[in-house]
Amino acid sequence: MAQLAPFYQQVQSHYDLSDEFYALFLDPTMTYSCAYFERAGMSLEEAQLAKIDLALGKLGLEPGMTLLDIGCGWGSTMIRAVLTYGVRVIGLTLSRNQFDHVQAMLRELGISEAEVRLQGWEEYEGIADRIVSIGAFEHFRKKRYHEFFTRCHRMLPAHGRMLLHTIIGRTLAELREAEIPVTREDALFHIFVKREIFPGGQLPQPDTVPREAEAVGFRTARIQSLRPHYAKTLDLWAAALESHHAEAARVTSEQVYQRYLKYLTGCAHYFRAGHLDVMQFTLVK
Repeated sequence: MAQLAPFYQQVQSHYDLSDEFYALFLDPTMTYSCAYFERAGMSLEEAQLAKIDLALGKLGLEPGMTLLDIGCGWGSTMIRAVLTYGVRVIGLTLSRNQFDHVQAMLRELGISEAEVRLQGWEEYEGIADRIVSIGAFEHFRKKRYHEFFTRCHRMLPAHGRMLLHTIIGRTLAELREAEIPVTREDALFHIFVKREIFPGGQLPQPDTVPREAEAVGFRTARIQSLRPHYAKTLDLWAAALESHHAEAARVTSEQVYQRYLKYLTGCAHYFRAGHLDVMQFTLVK
């Protein structure tokens, strides 16, 4: 079978925009996914670490295990896993900026139990005791879901676990059934995100992950929605970006600043309205 080529160009068009730009609105850990506001009064950084702990806590990690982090971002989950659980971590990213950032962080912290690879899951040929993937599945494409779950199932040992955290979309029929109104503006915002923010991105529906994972032999042990938490995360990102307007425009451009502000505030609205959800799926072999 021919090797599937990862979507490097489309992923890099978003994530390699500018680390300096993303640092203006993300928390100090540079975690670019839904936070988990476990308690009242948590800072964004505390809530991001709580989300990472929530995800890692579902995996049954034990010291000495190998954890594969598919779509490792700027490395916050990798570092947390090594320091908190004593596991070895392999992180995969398609972003050159993220790869360079994580390499530098691991060197700076003196962490030898983790390595980052500029590599897609399509190119990974190793095994793992556990798998975590937070906010990357949205880039995988529906036509590759079967292959993705097949490979994950194959690389895990018996009773191995995978934690998959992804944004969930709903079809027009599902929105109508839930009596959530859909307007022309909603359709235009969807097109804007597909064209200008995440080219090539595709959102799974609520039943997609369990159906595709169970088809290759996984059992869905738990599904947890974090929808209100993502609305709050996006509010905080948008407020931080607005407070750094001049700097953001200098680092990128006024056009990029306006585009990202529209994206962050718009997505916050759609999570609140129920058009979007974000779920953690605990899958067991």
